[in-house]
Amino acid sequence: MSDPIIAVEHVYKSVTDSTGTLDILRDIDFTLAQKETAAIVGASGSGKSTLLSIIAGLDTPTRGTVRVAGADIFAIGEDERAALRARQVGFVFQSFQLLGNLTALENVMLPLELAGRADSRKAATEMMSRVGLSQRLGHYPKVLSGGEQQRVALARAFVVQPAVLLADEPTGSLDFATGEKVMELMFDLNRELGTTLVLVTHDRSIASRCERRITIEAGVVV
Repeated sequence: MSDPIIAVEHVYKSVTDSTGTLDILRDIDFTLAQKETAAIVGASGSGKSTLLSIIAGLDTPTRGTVRVAGADIFAIGEDERAALRARQVGFVFQSFQLLGNLTALENVMLPLELAGRADSRKAATEMMSRVGLSQRLGHYPKVLSGGEQQRVALARAFVVQPAVLLADEPTGSLDFATGEKVMELMFDLNRELGTTLVLVTHDRSIASRCERRITIEAGVVV
C-alpha cells in the first residue's frame, strides 16, 4: 500500500491571550490517500479552517506532525515549505484571491512563472479553455462574475497539476446554481488530474460527494 499523501498526526493548536488559553484543535489524527476526496465539516468556529491552514503549512500547530507528499512540513524551513506548496499544493478560496492588476490569463500563468515554466502562457491558455473561459483571457477580475472568478481560481489551482488541492468554502460567495457548476468542474478536474482534494464546507450536499467526511466539533474529530 502506498504512503498517504497527507498524514496529520496528533495535531494540537492553542492560542493564549489575556483571558487564558483556548484550545482550537485537540489531537487531530488522520491520513488521506492519493486521489482521495475529503470534506472537513463542522459548525462555525469548530476549527475547520485552522486545520486546513495547518495542512497547508500556513499556520503552525502547537504540537503534532503534518506530512504532505512525504515531507514533514514543520521540520523544514519556511522557504522549503513555500517551495513544497508551489510544487505540490493548489488553493481555492471563498474570496477567489485573484490579483486585480493581472488579467485572468496572467493570474493563471503566475504559479507557472514562479516555478520557472517556459510554457506558462500555453499551459495557462489550455487550462482557461478547460474551465470554459477561453473568451475571457484578457479580462481583469473586476469585470468577471463571481462564478467566472472562481473558475479562474480553479484554473490557477489546477494548472500546476498539484498532488493536493485545498479548498476553503469554495462556493461560499456564489449563488446556488453557480456554486453547483463550480463544484462539478472542481470534481471533474480532480478526477482527470488525480489530485487529492480536501475541502472545508458547510454544504452537506458538497460534503456527500466526497469519499471521506472529517467532522470536527469543538476542535476534536468525531
